Amino acid sequence: MDQNIRQAILEGGTSLGIEFGSTRIKAVLIDQKFETVASGSYEWENQLVDGYWTYHLNDIIKGLQTAYSELKQEVQQKYEVTLSKVGSIGFSAMMHGYMAFDSKGELLVPFRTWRNATTGAAAKELTEQFQFNIPERWSIAHLYQAILNKEEHVPDIDFITTLAGYIHWLLTGTKAIGIGDASGIFPIDEAAQDYNPAMVKQFDELTAAKGYSLKLGELLPKVYHAGEQAGVLTEEGAKLLDVSGDLQAGIPLCPPEGDAGTGMVATNSVRKRTGNISVGTSVFAMIVLENDLSAVYPEIDMVTTPDGSPVGMVHANNCSSDINAWVGLFREFAEAMGIQADSGKLFSVLFGKALEADADGGGLLSYGYFSGENITGIEKGRPLFVRSPESRFNLANFMRTHLFTAFAALKIGMDILTKKENVAIDSILAHGGLFKTPVVGQKIVAASMNVPVSVMATASEGGAWGMAILAAFMQNREQQERLDDFLDNKVFKDTEGQVIHPDAADVKGFELFMERYVEGLAIEQAAVDHLVENGRG
Repeated sequence: MDQNIRQAILEGGTSLGIEFGSTRIKAVLIDQKFETVASGSYEWENQLVDGYWTYHLNDIIKGLQTAYSELKQEVQQKYEVTLSKVGSIGFSAMMHGYMAFDSKGELLVPFRTWRNATTGAAAKELTEQFQFNIPERWSIAHLYQAILNKEEHVPDIDFITTLAGYIHWLLTGTKAIGIGDASGIFPIDEAAQDYNPAMVKQFDELTAAKGYSLKLGELLPKVYHAGEQAGVLTEEGAKLLDVSGDLQAGIPLCPPEGDAGTGMVATNSVRKRTGNISVGTSVFAMIVLENDLSAVYPEIDMVTTPDGSPVGMVHANNCSSDINAWVGLFREFAEAMGIQADSGKLFSVLFGKALEADADGGGLLSYGYFSGENITGIEKGRPLFVRSPESRFNLANFMRTHLFTAFAALKIGMDILTKKENVAIDSILAHGGLFKTPVVGQKIVAASMNVPVSVMATASEGGAWGMAILAAFMQNREQQERLDDFLDNKVFKDTEGQVIHPDAADVKGFELFMERYVEGLAIEQAAVDHLVENGRG
């Protein structure tokens, strides 16, 4: 047992980060060296209910409590301490989406997640009005679509927030949001470091013209920056988080952040000319910009780092779900053959085969669209694999094709940044479960982006660890210390990453695959048009 860690836990010299991802809620406790000392998790899945992807409030609370309880049990087992003190806490979650509450704090409609591609009309109109790209995922698009739809709940709205903002509100009573998460709710004015006031006024005028008296500035959570305190854990919040009642109230909380922001922190990519790619159910790349873009692009979100620097974000709705489904099929086959295949080995073997494939994937084509894809304009999910009789159909090409397609929609947006806008990128840092298998994922991403890709030793820690780092930054920040300096000089000073440079043959192969991918989008659209879903069109 490490007595220094035990003492830090006893004295509250720790930071806790909890992140609500799309398939897992994870809690991470770190010490003063920023190393993980305990963790807990809860697996969950979104559900398609009445045409909307959602998570039930009961699952949100159960997941929060389960993840914390597992972490607390690990602390007890490893350090013989009942966790009652924590130095600082932070919550993060999937960005965007729509949680609307009335004046009594009751949720007016089920939580609508970022995954819903139901706000096309609203996103298009707001983009034209603001001359600023408003993606379908953004909270303001969900609100305006509800207005366009004349939904009954709209006049009763008193507060709108994201999932991270909701959890923070539950535990502190404070309607706060980190600027990174806020930038996925509504456009941020870089000079004001707050919601764009001119666009807020425009929105109010738009809604007034439709007969609504909503005042957007009164509905949105207050914007906070990394390093600021955004509330304290209340007595009620402490009992909600720790059902045993051991956790003490009064713990300071940092601003709640989105998973994009915690990904930037976890990969130390908040400086200009750096970027990161986060891989999971969806995939997004974040590039910290030196200059404004010359035009508005529907493929590129303009968001911010947790300390307010402008970021070009390319977000594709689909990434690993289809790969996971195929690996599950191979697992079934192995078990039918009497082989109990370890999950890690399955991924390692199958991903490894991709390195033996033809550079372009042998003429195979796949779309891993479990849900609609905003970048390519496909409105519904129809996972699709197709080949011609001349395609070289083998396991290596099959796996390479599915790894290629996981990043294909993302590449369309990234090409706008690098080829049209000439955005300079020194390096990209990658994180997510796909990179647990060494080399393979990095080589694919390096080929798709044509830039060096690094995976750091901390990459597997993920967003919950990044959120704990933000909580530690609030707790330990020196006067006027910048987040990028804190990360460089303290958190990552001894951390090394494995860098893989793009291979010319891989880059050319990916470009050939992309020609096939773009040309084949008509096939994917035909699947949407003609393949019925659960007996319905």
